[in-house]
Amino acid sequence: MSRIALVTLVVDDYDEAIRFYTEALGFRLVEDEARPGGARWVVVRPGAGQDGTGLLLARAKGDGQRARVGDQTGGRVGFFLHTDDFAGDHARMRAAGVTFLEEPRHEAYGSVAVFQDLYGNRWDLLQPATT
Repeated sequence: MSRIALVTLVVDDYDEAIRFYTEALGFRLVEDEARPGGARWVVVRPGAGQDGTGLLLARAKGDGQRARVGDQTGGRVGFFLHTDDFAGDHARMRAAGVTFLEEPRHEAYGSVAVFQDLYGNRWDLLQPATT
């Protein structure tokens, strides 16, 4: 079986990114290891288990990478956070200061609202419709 284990998200600062993803979005910090040259290997994951795709938070190096922080997908929604409690997670995230770019919508595929992370990357908070 193959699966995507990690997706790299380029950030300005490790600690502010860890705070946002753990405190505002409720992710878990699963790895934070020092690397040579002041770099770190930082992985956060949503949910309670160790499985599932995680985010590798990578501090930008150089002007080219710094220019991509917050715009890694050209302004499109690039990340999809599934939930089984849309209303509860939406309310908790708003209370934590997460910026939602729209009011919740109820579509045939589920309940959804677009939000942005601390750098401006767009995400869907999505509770898929039950079949």
